[in-house]
Amino acid sequence: MQKGIHPDYHNVVFQDSTTGFKFISGSTATSAETVEWEDGNTYPLIRVEVTSDSHPFYTGKQKFTKADGAVDRFNKKYGLK
Repeated sequence: MQKGIHPDYHNVVFQDSTTGFKFISGSTATSAETVEWEDGNTYPLIRVEVTSDSHPFYTGKQKFTKADGAVDRFNKKYGLK
């Protein structure tokens, strides 16, 4: 890699704003807010709205709004009675 053109890559703590779940990962993101992690070190804290702890795909709490297909919707609206 060429020196001086890449952003600083470091460990960052991400926190789910809805559940409070925290995890540490490598990132180029920075923040003025910091948090002390379990290992005793201080890392920048990035608050995010959705993580694997709150996303419906991972939690199994999906909502299916359109369960029937286009043909079923057409038959309901214009089908024979």
